[in-house]
Order: sequence, then C-alpha cells, then structure tokens
Amino acid sequence: MSIWWSLDLRREAASVPLARRFLLGAMETAGVDPDISFDLSIALTEACANAVEHGGEQRARGEQGAGQDPWDARGEPSGAACGQYRVTAYLDGETCRIEVTDSGPGFPARRIPRRSAHQPDPLPYPSLGAENGRGLCLIEELADHVHFGNRPGHGAVVSFDKVLKWRKGALLMVS
Repeated sequence: MSIWWSLDLRREAASVPLARRFLLGAMETAGVDPDISFDLSIALTEACANAVEHGGEQRARGEQGAGQDPWDARGEPSGAACGQYRVTAYLDGETCRIEVTDSGPGFPARRIPRRSAHQPDPLPYPSLGAENGRGLCLIEELADHVHFGNRPGHGAVVSFDKVLKWRKGALLMVS
C-alpha cells in the first residue's frame, strides 16, 4: 500500500502549518516513526516557507484571467496561480518523497545546491547570523536526497526524500 497526496495552497503564512500538519497526520496514520516524521515536517516547513516568501509570479495582476483554473492541463501553475504553490507527497514502501513547486522566479543561477546530505556543498553555508539562506541547508541536512531546480517560466521545485522507519504494526507495512 502507498499514500499519495497533493495540496494546492495559497502563498500565505497560514498555509505552512497546514501543510506540516497534513504531512504529520498522514505519517502518524501510516505508522511512520515519529523522529522521521519530525525531520520531514521540518524540511517541508522550510520548503513551504520559501514558496510563500519567494514563489510569486512576476507578472502584473492585470494579466491574470478571471475564472481560470489556477493549474493548467499539465498540472503546472498558470499565470493566475501567482498566489499559490503546490505540495505533493508520496509514501511508498520505505521512502517518502516530497515536492514543493511554485510559480516564482526560481533559484539564482549562481546557487548550485547539493543533491544529497552526504555530498559536499560547493558553496559555503550562510553564517549563523545570516537573515536568510538557512532553510535550504536544513532541508539538505534532514533529507537523504535533495534536488533544487528551476522549471523554465514556471518557478522553483524543491524535492527531497527520506528512507522511512516504521512503528511496529504500521498500516502501510501490514498490507
């Protein structure tokens, strides 16, 4: 058995704890070890906070179409989705994969993030006193595999996964 879910959320601060609670509830119901659930929820919180802060479309409001579906036929944000971002999670077997996509400008070209928490970072981490930049580092440390990417014309994608540990008698492991 596996679980897959996707949330389309408004780019508002209140959406971040909603996504986190949704993930924690799914993990608890499935029987995932609480320490693993906590790590993934912190990583998700950071990815969502980035989408809320940086994930807005740079189009003028006048270009948004009234009554449009905020996601086009391919499941990608349309021009009207500048106020939204998407969280998708897959719990399948021994892995949880989470993806957060937005319609913002994407990651700067000079930032080449790591692909794994075990791979050296090509750029130094931000200083402890830095106002920004620690969220991506947290995601890298909490997840087993991480990918930060840009979708041409469609914003940023943060995806990460972690090998799961299960409580005894976990629902997903029983099936």
